[in-house]
Amino acid sequence: MKRHTAREKAFQILFQLDINDNEPQQAIEAFLETEESDDFLKKLVEGVTEQKVKIDAIISENLENWTINRVASVERTILRIATFEITFMDDIPNNVSINEAVELGNTYGDDKSGKFVNGVLSKIVA
Repeated sequence: MKRHTAREKAFQILFQLDINDNEPQQAIEAFLETEESDDFLKKLVEGVTEQKVKIDAIISENLENWTINRVASVERTILRIATFEITFMDDIPNNVSINEAVELGNTYGDDKSGKFVNGVLSKIVA
């Protein structure tokens, strides 16, 4: 599975977890069903879930006039994935994480999601 596809599937799984509060491994298995699991996908889902408190603190520090709970679920989930990559995965360049997050925002969010995600992540890496 390509990393872009893994990110997209991780986004969908984490979005569901944000709403349903299931166990990450169960959510991965239920979501993938017949597809083979992917190490990068698992690392994203499990990593974001395990580091959620730290990730949310980092995001919160870089929000202007917003709280993490006011951010829409789509953008919050995308920000969590990218912040996890930036903070905990040294093998991925920051600009790749940001570009992938902006693309997810443009695909799954509204017309301002990509710009919002880019602005927050740019502050995080600054």
